[in-house]
Amino acid sequence: MRLQSFGSCVVVAALAGAGASCGQYVQDQGRSPSQLVINSLVGIPGDSPSAKSSTMISDVDTVVTEPEPQCSTDHPCHTWLNDTGEATFSVFLKDPLTAGTTNEPSVINNVTLTQYHVEFKRSDGRNAQGVDVPYAFDSAVTLTVPATGTATVAFDLVRHDAKKESPLISLACTTSCPPMISTVAEVTFYGRDQAGNNVSAKGTIGVTFGDISRSK
Repeated sequence: MRLQSFGSCVVVAALAGAGASCGQYVQDQGRSPSQLVINSLVGIPGDSPSAKSSTMISDVDTVVTEPEPQCSTDHPCHTWLNDTGEATFSVFLKDPLTAGTTNEPSVINNVTLTQYHVEFKRSDGRNAQGVDVPYAFDSAVTLTVPATGTATVAFDLVRHDAKKESPLISLACTTSCPPMISTVAEVTFYGRDQAGNNVSAKGTIGVTFGDISRSK
């Protein structure tokens, strides 16, 4: 049975100086008139690609019984799979349209994302990377979010290499299964509007790590 992990928190990168809370994380976007918003952020476990969820259970050591003859029920194989995330974005103007004005979004307000950063944290404050939580990492992504409408991108949320490193490698079941590690993954996306102004947005999603396939 899967355990419940931290809930996800979709957050907005907006003008500096406003208050911050779950779903309202504030970040300075500089001089861009465009405000990038993460509408939704979900996790997709590598061992269950159809199981999209606002929280995710990550299997640190997946046991498979195919392809044969290398892998079978009598001789299962161990593998490490990437877990992916999926984020949906929209763009709003910082100076919203009011009655009688012509401040309508245009193609110059489109935002092109170029990279992202993932960092894991625990609620108990034990956040030493490579000891208590997986290492943070950066990667590239290319997506243009239109000024009107939405756009969705898939990205690596948990790297398979992280499952071969501490602390995740220590979660593999041997004679018994160690306690799972519950974290909050902070995902920050970076990009520019079509005038070259920097734009960013941050979202969070709960990720619980454990040797799921062998602890059932």
